Amino acid sequence: MEFIDRLPSMDLMRSEKMSFVQLIFPVESAHRAVSYLGEIGLLQFKDLNDSKSPFQRTFVNQVKRCGEMSRKLRFFKDQISKAGLASSAHPGMQPDIELEDLEIRLSEHETELIEMNANSEKLRQTYNELLEFKMVLNKAGEFLVTVPNHSTTQERELDENVFLKDDYVENASLLEEQMHPGPAMQPSLRFISGIISKSKVLRFERMLFRATRGNMLFNQATAEGYVADPISGEMVEKTVFVVFFSGEQAKNKILKICEAFSANCYPVPEDITKQRHITQEVSARLSELETTLDAGTRHRDKALTEIGFYLRKWIIMVRKEKAVYDTLNMLNFDVTKKCLVGEGWCPTFAKPQIQDALQRATIDSNTQVGIIFHMMDTMESPPTYFKTNNFTSAYQEIVDAYGFARYQEANPAVYTVITFPFLFAVMFGDWGHGLCLLIGALILIAQERKLASQKLGSFLEMAFGGRYVLLLMSIFSIYCGLIYNEFFSVPFHIFGQSAYRCRDTQCSEARTIGLIKYRDPYPFGLDPSWRGSRSELPFLNSLKMKMSILFGVTQMNLGIIMSYFNARFFGSSIDVRYQFIPQMIFLNSLFGYLALLIVIKWCTGSQADLYHVMIYMFLSPTDDLGDNQLFPGQRPLQIVLLLLAFVAVPWMLFPKPFILKKQHSERFQGRTYGMLGTSEMDLEVEPDSARQHHEDFNFSEVFVHQMIHSIEFVLGAVSNTASYLRLWALSLAHSELSTVFYEKVLLLAWGYDNPAIRLVGLLVFVSATASVLLGMETLSALLHALRLHWVEFQNKFYYGDGYKFKPFAFSTLADEEE
Repeated sequence: MEFIDRLPSMDLMRSEKMSFVQLIFPVESAHRAVSYLGEIGLLQFKDLNDSKSPFQRTFVNQVKRCGEMSRKLRFFKDQISKAGLASSAHPGMQPDIELEDLEIRLSEHETELIEMNANSEKLRQTYNELLEFKMVLNKAGEFLVTVPNHSTTQERELDENVFLKDDYVENASLLEEQMHPGPAMQPSLRFISGIISKSKVLRFERMLFRATRGNMLFNQATAEGYVADPISGEMVEKTVFVVFFSGEQAKNKILKICEAFSANCYPVPEDITKQRHITQEVSARLSELETTLDAGTRHRDKALTEIGFYLRKWIIMVRKEKAVYDTLNMLNFDVTKKCLVGEGWCPTFAKPQIQDALQRATIDSNTQVGIIFHMMDTMESPPTYFKTNNFTSAYQEIVDAYGFARYQEANPAVYTVITFPFLFAVMFGDWGHGLCLLIGALILIAQERKLASQKLGSFLEMAFGGRYVLLLMSIFSIYCGLIYNEFFSVPFHIFGQSAYRCRDTQCSEARTIGLIKYRDPYPFGLDPSWRGSRSELPFLNSLKMKMSILFGVTQMNLGIIMSYFNARFFGSSIDVRYQFIPQMIFLNSLFGYLALLIVIKWCTGSQADLYHVMIYMFLSPTDDLGDNQLFPGQRPLQIVLLLLAFVAVPWMLFPKPFILKKQHSERFQGRTYGMLGTSEMDLEVEPDSARQHHEDFNFSEVFVHQMIHSIEFVLGAVSNTASYLRLWALSLAHSELSTVFYEKVLLLAWGYDNPAIRLVGLLVFVSATASVLLGMETLSALLHALRLHWVEFQNKFYYGDGYKFKPFAFSTLADEEE
């Protein structure tokens, strides 16, 4: 134990030591001091006004002003986007501007833009109306010119076929009146011309027919060109129509229907000369409006370009100001002393930096009163803060996705850096596929600076964030692929010749029968001769299954050992004696012993059936092992291990609750104050300690909790070990799937002499490899590796119920999207 205590501590093993501090700011320097603290980003403020609503806080007006400026900046950003312009990614070197001056400037720009937009909208509306009027004049004029010819053409047919009855005039339809007008009917025929969206024409015509009971003539023609929609602003194809009708009542109905369908009606004179004259006037007016609109657009784009040059700088400035005032609203305002009082957490190593920032704020504010910064004691649990870099941040996020570590709790990310990509590679072992992943990871790392400043899609963003995880995953996949001797499922003699050869020179099926061992084993990895042999699958099944159990028992033992270091760090001897020791005994008495048998069987080449050994170790431990005995004294050892496993269960279950109860009772009798006073145990860290349950100690609750924990460990030892068999299952699935693609797609296509078939087979093989093996299989192995770390490994020692250190930092606001 003393040797372990003398070992140097790892920086990433424990979270940074935190200090609870109090700051007293004079009003004159409070804003500048908080701004400087936001630059260094190492202090998390505590909200001392959480009982107040946002409108009851001191700096609510300043927050409202910043919010209003943010709204104006969003308005400018939308206008720039609609205009098709790009705001400058590198803000111009504008002299520093005060918040009040910026507010005035933003108001002026907003007023100017709103006025320009209103004028442009009016001109655009007038232009659209004139453009539609011109289209109606062109098309409707053709209808009015061709109507007499059409009537004359059809008049003869109506005379011959219909005009035979005397009462026809009374029942004649509008179409017939138009085609055979009488002296009294001629003046009553009228028309309405207009334009409508092409998508509404059919419904519009049907409604007109029903409303007038067929007493109308509807002519239509597609307009040349597109017209901007007044609501959406999109270019819409229009259709010009002319409706001929008779009577005032029909006119009112048609006008209402036109209004309901958003059809614009325009007057078209029947005289061709007037039509030409009006068309010329409309064309001249359209030309003038185009010139005016172009000039207005250029002026507007120039103003937006000027705004866009400084837009990013203004957005960052306003966000920083709003963040500063939001933070100031978290402080207590002492009216009598004219100061602000704040509290918060900071890493212990950051205290000199914070003090320097506060001193600079005092000097720059030209105030005679300094800022008070001192440490405070608190019973609250500190936040958890791990210092990470580009390499370790992804692994820390993998652990944090399960839950944030308690303060100073052992950090699983230290081991996840290696174990996570290695377990992935065990399931994904193929050095051909690993090379593909390596190339992708190296591309992402090489383009790191470029991609970090761009907005990426969800999948690419995830891949870029885990680029260093992908790098180690690919390296370990190459390593495991060399051990499995698989390159896109094809074995190679990389490390020399096979240890097996044909029994005689007449052996014709050297891949299946007649192989004998004639030299030392293959120096590294799997012998290539196993590929394609009859015993390939049984051999690989046995190898990978036993290897998975060894990896699982090793990692679970590591998790239990981590619980020991946690207990030692927090000074909880109860957890060492009544949790760590019985857990180690139980796990290794059963599954540690199984791992030992696997290693001995591999070393001795024994034919013992390990299934039989483990089953009858429980059912009949005293029976003779016979051929299943691997070493002398195996039977008495199994009996001892079985007894230890049974003893470990009550050892985990009963002592700890009763000892905690005894400590609680003795504490309030005054007999163990000295002993308890030396404990450094944190109240939040040890949930079952006597210090936490001093007044509200509930023995039944503690006992039930311990019973659940013990049962969970006992059952979990079995299920967790079985869960590691997914390493075996996914590895075999990946290998067999790769073999299917190689043999049934690529080799099958290559058996033809046709180059087209070979090319198609190659394309199918590449597509299947990229989508299934490099896409779906990678994601599957990734998720299974996550499961093994979150459940099988971390549940042995990791509580993960802490909360993350979230300092007030401007760096988190730079790329924040509102």
